[in-house]
Amino acid sequence: MSTDVTDKVPASAPPGKSGGPAADGNLLQLILGGLRRNMRQHGMLLALGLIVVLFQVWTDGKLLLPRNVSNLVLQNSYILILAIGMMLVIIAGHIDLSVGSLTAFVGAFSAVLMVNHHMAWPLALVLCLLMGAVAGSVQGFLIAYLGIPSFIVTLAGMLLFRGLTEILLQGQTLGPFPNGLQKLGNGFLPAVGPNTNYHNLTLLLGLVLLASVLFQEVRARKREQEFSLDVLPRNAFLLKLTAIAAAVIAVTMLLASYQGAPVILIVLGVLVVGYGYVMRNAVFGRHIYAIGGNLPAAKLSGVKDKKVTFLVFLNMGVLAALAGLVVAARLNAASPKAGLNFELEAIASSFIGGASMSGGVGTVLGAIIGGLVLGVLNNGMNLLSVGTDWQQVIKGLALLAAVGFDVWNKRKSGS
Repeated sequence: MSTDVTDKVPASAPPGKSGGPAADGNLLQLILGGLRRNMRQHGMLLALGLIVVLFQVWTDGKLLLPRNVSNLVLQNSYILILAIGMMLVIIAGHIDLSVGSLTAFVGAFSAVLMVNHHMAWPLALVLCLLMGAVAGSVQGFLIAYLGIPSFIVTLAGMLLFRGLTEILLQGQTLGPFPNGLQKLGNGFLPAVGPNTNYHNLTLLLGLVLLASVLFQEVRARKREQEFSLDVLPRNAFLLKLTAIAAAVIAVTMLLASYQGAPVILIVLGVLVVGYGYVMRNAVFGRHIYAIGGNLPAAKLSGVKDKKVTFLVFLNMGVLAALAGLVVAARLNAASPKAGLNFELEAIASSFIGGASMSGGVGTVLGAIIGGLVLGVLNNGMNLLSVGTDWQQVIKGLALLAAVGFDVWNKRKSGS
């Protein structure tokens, strides 16, 4: 079928002319086209904003109270940590069902070290992360080098680590933990500077974050223009920057008006920046996308798919161990029932955040957005006293809608 390129390229308006209604129509078409092209990236972000607004109205303003926003971060921190690792696993074309049980096992292991054997918490923290790395590497070896499907390996791991947790704790809850470790799950940044009725350090970090995000957006736009890629029109881009700035400032002021930024929020920020850079710019990140998107082509291109898969699961083990430490620190105890359904929450966060069932698609920021969607749903429904039965129904429908959108988007793109 022949195409007439000249019919699709609008003539530019003469210099000094506004362009009139036609130019306005072209601008609207460009904006709508940009939104359609970036629906996977921005769709759930818009959904998150809509959910926040709805629950803010339905709860009579309770959702965005400073104390509740801090609790929202603390309550969902370990799911967000797991979601980052799970997103990498799913992008690589695999799944990990063991992370919830591994989280509980590492929490139990840390309790044995610190409570029973009185080990210093920094050393115990390092040993727990190493334990997570060992667990992840064993599963990664079985999957990558022995060719056992990840579903089977991690299903076995889920049962194994849950049983080891029961053995370590002997069916009992073990605690309390040292104060230093408790700060990881419940602590806030220290107050510094003069009394301003706000947390000064949080305000400073918010300004740094705002400047960094805006700089990255402007630089990314210039880079896309240099390669002649489609970008949002100037007015739409300024509107996007304004929305980003408003969101960052609002969250910063809410946290600064309470006790400041939680310690775990800083940890999450470091993880998001670090993993986001790896997935966007590092060779390892590109290889993960390659083996998930088209494994045969990746092999022909020289990608060491077995090594990449092994490292992806090793990384998942380390992040599961970190999540286990955060859970134990927040509860101030290790419990045999800790981590139940955490793997489902992490998987749901990844798919809601834009991951594809077939692999090769997804972002670290998307995993965070998906986790926040679930977190706000949980928090908002709790504030409305919605029963846990209906909460499960609503979260299941949200996951189904996200996967359905992925399938619909693929069919539309392929048509």
